[in-house]
Amino acid sequence: MNTKYVARLQFTPDGAAVEGEWTVAATARSRYREWVGRYGSNPAVMIRLIEKTDGCERIRRTWTAQGEVEAPKSP
Repeated sequence: MNTKYVARLQFTPDGAAVEGEWTVAATARSRYREWVGRYGSNPAVMIRLIEKTDGCERIRRTWTAQGEVEAPKSP
């Protein structure tokens, strides 16, 4: 099993994204938090923390100007 962690930033819905991908979850979480602090109050911005395992993406957290939504834990 190959797992990577992605922080993804979009300035417009369905627009181009800036993202980083790491093998260490803490590094991706740190970048996610940095982007939330820097861009999170912009009403058009969406920031996501994603777990990618063997090509499948699972969104773990999503931030918009309305706040954060955390995905439920895996069973």
